[in-house]
Amino acid sequence: MEFNFTKEQSDLRDETIRFARRELAGEVRRDKSDAFSRERWKKCAEFGIQGMSFPAACDGKGQDVVTTVAVFEALGYACHDSELGFGLGAQMWGVQKAIEEFGSDEQKRRFLAPLCRGEWIAAHAMSESRATNTRVVREGDDSILTGHTTLVSIAPDADLFLIFAIRAERDPMTSSAFIIERESPGVRVTPNAGPRAKQSVQVEFESCRLSAAHRLGPDGGAATILESSMDWQRACILAPCVGAMRRQLEACVEHARTHEEFGQPVGKRQSVASCLVDMRMRWETARSLLYRAAWSKQGGGRAPLESAVAKLYIGESWVKNCLDAIQVYGTGGHPIEYQLEHDLRDAVDGTLYSGTSEMQRDVIARRLGL
Repeated sequence: MEFNFTKEQSDLRDETIRFARRELAGEVRRDKSDAFSRERWKKCAEFGIQGMSFPAACDGKGQDVVTTVAVFEALGYACHDSELGFGLGAQMWGVQKAIEEFGSDEQKRRFLAPLCRGEWIAAHAMSESRATNTRVVREGDDSILTGHTTLVSIAPDADLFLIFAIRAERDPMTSSAFIIERESPGVRVTPNAGPRAKQSVQVEFESCRLSAAHRLGPDGGAATILESSMDWQRACILAPCVGAMRRQLEACVEHARTHEEFGQPVGKRQSVASCLVDMRMRWETARSLLYRAAWSKQGGGRAPLESAVAKLYIGESWVKNCLDAIQVYGTGGHPIEYQLEHDLRDAVDGTLYSGTSEMQRDVIARRLGL
């Protein structure tokens, strides 16, 4: 299994770094009241981020999975706005891939192409897809949704939602998936808490009538769509975190080399050096697991074990690296001053969204036959 980049992949990765430093530079947001930057979102679309892994027929760039993951890793390395990287990944792997895999040609034209162009923002309502909070009743070819779903990430500014609902008389495992525009009659969005791009919302439905054109995949086919979507997200959504781990490690090494205490660089202390060594090993392993999962997804098939291992290890390693970085800086600077506090908050989030660490352990355990 070979993970060396081709020249084209290396060039695109370097181009992404230059783009991010040029167009996405600036102070990161810290307050939940800060407005989401559609300007940055549009710049990413103009560069091709949202359409990177999709065909030209959908206004995409036609790149393979490994190349797309390399672009997202580069984005995380060069852009300090990790919320932006999370939002882009959540839309691409959670919604766009579902439409590409299960949508009709008309749905791809109507919904996927505008997402690739950056004209819309989409949110994936996956956290309660197997619960009974949203019910659907069929009336002829139409579906009428009633209820609500919560913890819908990146939704405060979303124009489109991928929603799961169950037939009132059926088991939750036979739920159906729907693509719903925010402005559809009967849809109401109520923000909850959290940084703006990761802020979760409750999406409520009051007799929301949808035509058959809004149902994604077959009636009762939501479980298959959810399984595929989660597989994509677990495999790829933390790619920006791997890039951020590299950026943080480089900053910590530079600090350890140049910041002196008691007449010598702090990096000469064994405790500091050990932190840096551990950070390097975690980053190397996280990167290998990321690209192994991406390579496993290259053909579009399922990779539940590889995806769960990557999601679990990268998420938890990013948290540990942030804590080690705080130790490395020590009295040399407050965590907020060096954005370490912001990194740590984002890292903790990475162990929660797209399936918690505990869920990944359950998946891995089942694959071990336990």
